[in-house]
Amino acid sequence: MNLLLLLFAFPIATIIYSVVLQKIIRCPILVALTIFASFLIVTFAAFDETFLIYTILYTIIAYITAIITRLAKNIFRRIIRNQNDDNESECCMTENVGNENDTNNGCCNERSIYDNYNWRRCRR
Repeated sequence: MNLLLLLFAFPIATIIYSVVLQKIIRCPILVALTIFASFLIVTFAAFDETFLIYTILYTIIAYITAIITRLAKNIFRRIIRNQNDDNESECCMTENVGNENDTNNGCCNERSIYDNYNWRRCRR
């Protein structure tokens, strides 16, 4: 078995597939189990039982990568939400400066379709 395949190609492929599966499935445990199942099939179809140790290591790499991807997505979502909230509060402050009896003309109550979609997804 080629050492570069074990130490370079399979871990990089595992990381890439883990990110893609995390974006699709959105569950780090299922991502790790999917990677484990696929490498388990490869273990007994193409390699011998010693590859099972690498399969377990690749599963751990897949799980850690899926967790990091999930955390990065949550951090970026919070950054975008904070920027939208800052823009919305600036909008409200500039609309109500001149007239205190006037409503805010719908400025703060209106959200784009993209914001509403992300808000609904955050509630889950």
